[in-house]
Amino acid sequence: MGTPAFAVPTLERVVQAGHEVVAVFTQPDRPKGRGQKDAMPPVKEAALRLGLAVHQPERVRRPEVIEQLRAMGLEAMVVVGYGQILPQAILDIPPKGIINVHASLLPKYRGAAPIQWAIARGETRTGVTTMKIDAGLDTGDMLLKWETAIGPEETALELGERLAVAGADLLVKTLAELPAIVPEKQDDAQSTYAPILKKEDGRIDWSMSAGEIVNRVRGFLPWPGCYGSLRGQRFHIWKARRAEGSFQAGELRVAGKGLYVGCTGGAIELLEVQLEGKKRMTAAAFLNGFILSGGETLA
Repeated sequence: MGTPAFAVPTLERVVQAGHEVVAVFTQPDRPKGRGQKDAMPPVKEAALRLGLAVHQPERVRRPEVIEQLRAMGLEAMVVVGYGQILPQAILDIPPKGIINVHASLLPKYRGAAPIQWAIARGETRTGVTTMKIDAGLDTGDMLLKWETAIGPEETALELGERLAVAGADLLVKTLAELPAIVPEKQDDAQSTYAPILKKEDGRIDWSMSAGEIVNRVRGFLPWPGCYGSLRGQRFHIWKARRAEGSFQAGELRVAGKGLYVGCTGGAIELLEVQLEGKKRMTAAAFLNGFILSGGETLA
């Protein structure tokens, strides 16, 4: 059971390892892009390429879907970013349990966006955890872990690609060693929450420090991105780094071909930007076609 691109390496590795994948469950096709044409989830595309049976129930908790799963004679189920909460009736079906690949070192960063929030909150290490799913939100017993450093400039997109591959390998290792693994309870007191991202999470508060803002720019790729407001238009900041200097929070300054903005206790250099209605471009290219007057600020 899985939906996003993050889940594809796990599906591929399970098949490569010789397991019989009885069926793949994923979310229904959804409208996407400017044309709003129905698009297949990445996991469906992969499953069809691998010649696997695909099911896309609107609600997995419906009685007929539960009966369908019961009739499959499953030994185990694997869940990676499926996008629906499984009811207890499904949790009880496979005798070897339901194993989840979660993109954090549990109990840290339970929830829908662990990769993004780990970077946004300035973590320097993360990893993946396999766990037995229970009725809670990422609260099940932990099985195996894999840990890695987060690169100082690594984005959520880049880290996600690494963790997807590592999670696939860890899942296959977990299945192979399952009889010998002693599940470990999570310490709820050590848990943190990584909620699903909302559009407004991307709005930059210029009273934050340079480090906090740059971490959010790295963490909130590709969506919602980070943005402010320039002359009443949305101004996306796709890439930035800390810079020398200290000036008023939100104040824009140009130095040579560089574009800088003030924040609490420092400044950041804007490297890739996008004004509403325009293409994404380097700050130098933006300054070639946009004349900033003195004292302009980002709201």
